[in-house]
Amino acid sequence: MVSINIEYKDVENKLLILYLINRLELPMSRAQIVDFIMQKELMDYFTLEQTLAGMAEAGLLEAVVETDAQDVNTTRYLVTGEGLTMLEYFEGRITRPVRLLINQYIEENRGKIKKDFENVANYFPNVDNNEFKVKCGVYEDNRAIIELFVSVDTREQAKLIQANWRTNASELYTKIIEALTSDGENA
Repeated sequence: MVSINIEYKDVENKLLILYLINRLELPMSRAQIVDFIMQKELMDYFTLEQTLAGMAEAGLLEAVVETDAQDVNTTRYLVTGEGLTMLEYFEGRITRPVRLLINQYIEENRGKIKKDFENVANYFPNVDNNEFKVKCGVYEDNRAIIELFVSVDTREQAKLIQANWRTNASELYTKIIEALTSDGENA
């Protein structure tokens, strides 16, 4: 009888996380998920860590690791198609009070989380060829305005591109659009 309760709680925890990320409609950092779950005392830290890892391994969440200018890694989670299917089938099993807690959190924090996500610049080491891949982007309303991927040879170059994008994204976006839409006579 105990294993049934544990398995049900495990499913409930997964649904809670899927519902949270799906309602936000943006990738959530591991820290944002931990903050919410721990603040609301919805599960303990170790269960949460185990659940996130298991969901990523099972293909319910996609875990994307980003590295900032100070070499700090941030893991962001997105709901996969498989995770969305699971949520659609079992969303009714999430209790009304928990759904209300999540909905209130989303309403109060969407702007802050969205702002953190709108202007993105991260780099990833490419172990296959000892290069660094830099991803720069500007997002609005969950759609990419621009995404730029650049491969560079050193971590220092990657950090410089990252810092410049974060500081000057709107100016760089404008210059790129002007260059791409010019007729070539003024270039």
